[in-house]
Formats: sequence, C-alpha cells, structure tokens
Amino acid sequence: MGKKASGLNAAKKLKARRARSRTLYKWYAKKVLGAKVKSDPLEGSSQAKGIVLEKVQREAKQPNSAMRKCARVQLVKNGKQVTAFLPGDGAQKLVDEHDEVIIECIGGKMGRSKGDIPGVRWQVIKVNDQSLLALRQGRLEKARK
Repeated sequence: MGKKASGLNAAKKLKARRARSRTLYKWYAKKVLGAKVKSDPLEGSSQAKGIVLEKVQREAKQPNSAMRKCARVQLVKNGKQVTAFLPGDGAQKLVDEHDEVIIECIGGKMGRSKGDIPGVRWQVIKVNDQSLLALRQGRLEKARK
C-alpha cells in the first residue's frame, strides 16, 4: 500500500483502509466474520452428544512415539464426524462402538489440538451418561444398554 491519505477530507479513505486491513487480521476475522462458528462442528456450543463409529489410534508427534487412543464420533445434532481423544489409562476399554458419548473441546492453544495429538481437538467426557473419569477410577460400573 502507498502513503496514507492526509488531506482535509481524508477520514473516509482512512476508515476504508482500516476496515480492509482488519479483515486480514486473524483474530478479528474469527470473531467478527464468524469464521470459528462457521467451521466449528459443535456450532459454538461447549459440549455435544455423539455416537461412536469406531475406535482409532493416532500416532503422537515427534519427539514422542506413542499410539494415542481416540474414537471417531458422529455428532447427533448435525451428523458431522470428529475424532475425539479418550483421556486416561484404559479409557478405550470402557468405550465401545455405538456408545453414546459427550465430547468437549480439549482447550489447546488458540482453539487448536493440544499436546502431541495432531488434528484432534475434542475429548470424551461421558459414556452412556456416565462420567468417563468415574468409570476409569472404578467408582461406577458401565451401564447396560
């Protein structure tokens, strides 16, 4: 861009220039243009219900070499499929295919994936309306469907 307008009637041009520049700024575009909500499978809500399609394993990023346990979940509200992390030791044994789960955002930096799991932005918190944490700790038995 050239030099900024600086005459008596420059306000209109400066305003337009500022508006054009702001749309290039990532955080402004996300908030004002609604880019986050448009692309978010949860459609702006903090949690969502889904059905487990299959259990998968994701390879951790360098320098770690682990197979992180995840599940492919189809959301009830819009039919979109997401990959959700199964947190904790032995969590994948408590989740079966066709189970009803509730997922929430992991809360990584800037709304992206957290830690060493590439492309996974959600985690399972409940299985068949029972807390995954309580099931893992043995405080609850898994409900029969």
